[in-house]
Amino acid sequence: MKKVYLSFIGFALVCRMHGYAQLRNTSKDTVGERPMASLFTPEAIDSSGYSIHRLRIDEINLVSSYYNQDGNHSAVTGGIGTEKVTDISNGIDLKLVWLGNNNNKNTISAGLGIDYHTSASAAYVNLSGASKTGGSRIYPSLDWTIEKAKTGNTFGIGTYLSTEYNYNSFGADIHFSRKTRNKNGEFSLKLQAYLDNVTLIYPSEFVPKTTTVVSGVTVVTSASGRTSTSGGGSSSSESSIPTSPRNTYTASTSYSQMINTRLQVMFLADFVKQDGYLSLPFHRVYFSSGKDTIEHLPSSRFKLPLGVRLNYFMGDNIIIRSYYRYYFDDWGTKSNTANLEVAYKITPFLSLSPFYRYYTQSAAKYFAPYEGHSATDQYYTSNYAYAKFNSNFFGMGFRAAPPKGVLGLQGLHDLEVRYGHYSQSTSLASNVISMSLGFK
Repeated sequence: MKKVYLSFIGFALVCRMHGYAQLRNTSKDTVGERPMASLFTPEAIDSSGYSIHRLRIDEINLVSSYYNQDGNHSAVTGGIGTEKVTDISNGIDLKLVWLGNNNNKNTISAGLGIDYHTSASAAYVNLSGASKTGGSRIYPSLDWTIEKAKTGNTFGIGTYLSTEYNYNSFGADIHFSRKTRNKNGEFSLKLQAYLDNVTLIYPSEFVPKTTTVVSGVTVVTSASGRTSTSGGGSSSSESSIPTSPRNTYTASTSYSQMINTRLQVMFLADFVKQDGYLSLPFHRVYFSSGKDTIEHLPSSRFKLPLGVRLNYFMGDNIIIRSYYRYYFDDWGTKSNTANLEVAYKITPFLSLSPFYRYYTQSAAKYFAPYEGHSATDQYYTSNYAYAKFNSNFFGMGFRAAPPKGVLGLQGLHDLEVRYGHYSQSTSLASNVISMSLGFK
């Protein structure tokens, strides 16, 4: 859900950074207790006697996009009501490279993203309509990867942060890849952990008067005397809003193989385990009796997506990229995804890429529409993300990468613009347009 907006000031700043990095080889920043300049200048010699190659900016990428959607099954109002959302996103990725021991390639990738979104249904968290309808998200990331010069094998670590008004997330990963002896195949593994905290913002009729934790269950008593429960959480007073943990652990594996000079295949599998508070407290559910409550889902979930990619080079001008994924989880959802993209080179430096994706899923066993749940149900949600539906997503991409730079700007290596339209059988529809600028 990303979008298109790119300011001239941001563009000029990146151009300035790119030129500045070419002239400057010292810094007051430090790594541990040592100045960065002493680590990355050509004069620096380690105890083994080899020269450390100078740190340089290898690539800068700017991505900006605009997204909008509309529908009539908002989870905030119990599966009915507006799903209108707009979102503007801007991100920058900076890649720094230097050669270390035995000419092994070291890469540091630093990213920063900022989203701003508005949601019409957010006003109904408070039934008076006085709630804020906009918010922002900031998400920096950092990754360090070492690639062996002789084998091409890699090893790296990464970390991520994300913060918004109702959600804070910290993540870390460790990843490596290993090529086959003939280097036509590659196995990769990535282990990730996300440790999140969900802010327990309740609908107005459930605004806590008191919040207590009994045997690991948060019990909320509203000013009107209503009570609701949620798994896990910290105690609170009227002057603070409690939070509850949500943890996600993922093991992502893949194996790619060059079948011949034209065909490449990749197999993928993700093993995902979640625990903690997996509901959202401002998602309402209306029972068949008409009484409302808040969404309540199990405190653990296991997901298993399995996928395969096939890329085929059809001559010099056409690349066919295909993808299929099967997914299931222990909440009863099963899905199938099929994606096809054809990249056609108009010239060696200009290409068009039409794409199409079809998706279908079964409903989770805890889902029911508005007033479809019984008060005796143990778990319940009217969030249509868990409903049965199918969807279509199609659009076009355009990419320009002339050898003398885009619009004659030598540092601007490539420009890519993509547009996509999404439609779902639940009546949800959206549009997204994005722009990417790559500097080298």
